[in-house]
Amino acid sequence: MKALFPYAATTGDVTVRVAVNFLADQSDPAKNRWVWAYHIRIENAGANPVQLLSRNWRIEDNAGGRHRVQGEGVVGEQPVIAPGASYDYVSGCPLEAPSGSMRGSYRMVAEEAEFDVTIPPFALVSPAVAR
Repeated sequence: MKALFPYAATTGDVTVRVAVNFLADQSDPAKNRWVWAYHIRIENAGANPVQLLSRNWRIEDNAGGRHRVQGEGVVGEQPVIAPGASYDYVSGCPLEAPSGSMRGSYRMVAEEAEFDVTIPPFALVSPAVAR
């Protein structure tokens, strides 16, 4: 699992795993546009279901750009994750620089108690920067 999802963070019984891919076909360096897809897997190792209520992202690029993204759910859903189950989704992030990073948290609820789950920091690096 580590190779497929190189970034991971566990908060209580919930683990968030992340994999990132640079999307060359959607990027246009001549127009200062670099795009990545990120695949998130949220695993519930607890004895009770958990529901993802909202997200809070901090996105930074190596040119000094900083953005915050907050909102309900993810990809239009507020999934309930059963004990021992996981939830996967894929989303994307454009930057105006060839590299950057993302990190954040999910607001979850279990047994009527809300709590924050850490999204591990992960790098957004285009192939030109990786060389």
